[in-house]
Amino acid sequence: MARRVKDFIEISEHTSLDDLIRFLEVVRENLPEGAEPELKIRGDDIFGRRLTIRYLRELTPQEAAVEAKYSATKPESDAAIEALRKQLDEVPYQSSSKRRT
Repeated sequence: MARRVKDFIEISEHTSLDDLIRFLEVVRENLPEGAEPELKIRGDDIFGRRLTIRYLRELTPQEAAVEAKYSATKPESDAAIEALRKQLDEVPYQSSSKRRT
């Protein structure tokens, strides 16, 4: 199963009702299958409020390539990390209980 990410669409505070209805219909028609969309009002009185539509989508090919590049762990790299960990465990360590003033 491919990994999905959350994406957001924000609608400004100053939108006519007719424009908002048309926009929401277009968004609903174009959402991917199983998107699980949510609509929330975000913001405050100082910075303004906006409608936010949050939904899930599949990774784009570019995002998937980056994800594969940086998240893939190879067994040989895991073994190398474990070997380094064992070497570091063997390094003698003396704690200094004296504080310098």
